[in-house]
Amino acid sequence: MTTRQLSVLRSQAQRLDTLLKLGKNGITDSFVQEVGTALDQHELIKVKLIDHKDQRRTLAPELATKSGSTLVTLIGNVIVLYRANPDPTKRKVHI
Repeated sequence: MTTRQLSVLRSQAQRLDTLLKLGKNGITDSFVQEVGTALDQHELIKVKLIDHKDQRRTLAPELATKSGSTLVTLIGNVIVLYRANPDPTKRKVHI
């Protein structure tokens, strides 16, 4: 993904509300499934870190890898992830 595309996604993410919150259990299989479902529905999502804030720099890329998405940005305790819908006609986020 190019820098320009990431910039467009970051600007679109500013208007989004947080969809999921990562708590004390960390990145579990069920949480990764929830992230996958949210990405299927919205393509661009925000995940807020409630616990493990000191590990955010390692948790963000790990969550992106496990969910098959792209890490757009990590701002404070909020992770922004993007995964395009495989069907171009159903895409909600255009970059």
